[in-house]
Amino acid sequence: MKRQILTFAAVGVINTATYYCLYLLFLNWLPYLFAHVIAFVISMIGSFFLNARFTYRTPPTWRKFLLFPLTNVTNFLVATSGVYVIVDVLHAGSRFAPLLASAAAIPVTFVVSRWVMLPRQIARPSA
Repeated sequence: MKRQILTFAAVGVINTATYYCLYLLFLNWLPYLFAHVIAFVISMIGSFFLNARFTYRTPPTWRKFLLFPLTNVTNFLVATSGVYVIVDVLHAGSRFAPLLASAAAIPVTFVVSRWVMLPRQIARPSA
């Protein structure tokens, strides 16, 4: 489990960097919320394959791929709400808002991700 947490964190760093680069790119042409959503979806697809291969060492399947967005629902809602609050309520600017807003949901995302990717291991009682 310790290896999974560390690998999940490393994949998260890669995923966040990918998301942020895409967000900044799309921000040149789109309003910040659209840039956020599109970058989020693209990086989530990459996150699925990286987590399947490196974090959980499980083959990617269509079932897991279709369930994987559940792992990001909380992350997405918290991050999107946070981006909105930081930009429109606090007027702090849109450049760094996504980085600040997405940090709070990481532990929940790990737990749900592990449940989706390793459902049988989660169901087994630990010895």
